[in-house]
Amino acid sequence: MNAEPIRESKRLLWIDAARGFAIFGIFMVNVGAFSAPYFMHGGEGEAWPGPINHLLQGIIDVFFQASFYTLFSLLFGFGFQIMIDSLVKKGGPVYRILFRRMLILIGFGLVHAFLIWYGDILLSYATIGLLLLLFVKVKNKTLVTWAVLLMGASVTYYTMYLYEFRQYLGFVDQEAIKQAIVSYQSNSFTEIWSQNYADWQYANGGISFLFLTSTLLPLFLVGMFIARKRWLHDLDRFQKVLKFGWFISLVFFLVLKLGPYAYGNPIWFSFIQDNIGGSASALFYIFSIGLLAKTDLGMKVIRPFVHVGRMSLTNYISQSVIMFILFYGVGFALYGTVSPLEGVIIVVIVYTLQVFASRWWFNHYQFGPLEWIWRGLTYNKKQAFRKRVNREESL
Repeated sequence: MNAEPIRESKRLLWIDAARGFAIFGIFMVNVGAFSAPYFMHGGEGEAWPGPINHLLQGIIDVFFQASFYTLFSLLFGFGFQIMIDSLVKKGGPVYRILFRRMLILIGFGLVHAFLIWYGDILLSYATIGLLLLLFVKVKNKTLVTWAVLLMGASVTYYTMYLYEFRQYLGFVDQEAIKQAIVSYQSNSFTEIWSQNYADWQYANGGISFLFLTSTLLPLFLVGMFIARKRWLHDLDRFQKVLKFGWFISLVFFLVLKLGPYAYGNPIWFSFIQDNIGGSASALFYIFSIGLLAKTDLGMKVIRPFVHVGRMSLTNYISQSVIMFILFYGVGFALYGTVSPLEGVIIVVIVYTLQVFASRWWFNHYQFGPLEWIWRGLTYNKKQAFRKRVNREESL
């Protein structure tokens, strides 16, 4: 058995670019939740008044919210299938390596979720990702059927529930807001971690995890399906498929993400807006990147995202570490004081630095630092880290 990571020369650069773009979009949403309690407990409209702030909140809601964790989820399933194909081709122990890979990701998620930020996605991805082992050998039709049934059932049930109790929606929990501000502005790690754990439980505990599973798992399965169909492997061969998918996803994106603003953007519709509309926008973004990659100009547009995407785990956790230092009391204590406009500026500055840092990194190293650890533990074999001088590449 000679199982090993995919070599650099065989990587699909547009998939790396899509991951890098997803990391940017996730960051744009996360900065609001990391810097203030309003994303979880309501009251953002009153806390951030003014047309510019409200406009930015609307733009983030339509073009970013639920569009990029869905994109990253599709890519997670896509990458899972790529690993399956590679392991099968090389005769590797598919289940053992994939199971180990998810367990290691759970470890990263535990550290990130409880020591850095409650909004972690790694722990959820890894635990739900273990269910993908049940779908390694199923037919393509089975993947799609399960994806449609799970997403359809959860969205239908929860939307009906929200509609039934729509008069109670929009509650602003002032006590929870005050407590979060006090805790996160504290200079005590213990108090910060205690609040972080409480927020994680609030967001992920009980039935919330069941709904999360029923929305993330379908996206993983669709990502596996796309990888099996190889639509994003051979862009020339499947150009018509990409264009058709681009158009259909754009229509659903605009209707379900932007459309609700035409009738007041009701909260009861949010589950459809986020999960169906968000999935459509994710597909629109990935098809767009695939079509851009077919031209020289398009490659220039997506190129800055490539290196960020190749070390997406490192960059994702790095963003959280930077936010931890900026917003919490053990750092600069900016929690609850940053407006949406200032949050966008922070994202642009930090992400731009990550673009340059990631490019520099891959001129010297084979993998991102956390990716190198993850791969080494996954394959139970130390991976080459530094690049040889005569093999240095620059995209």
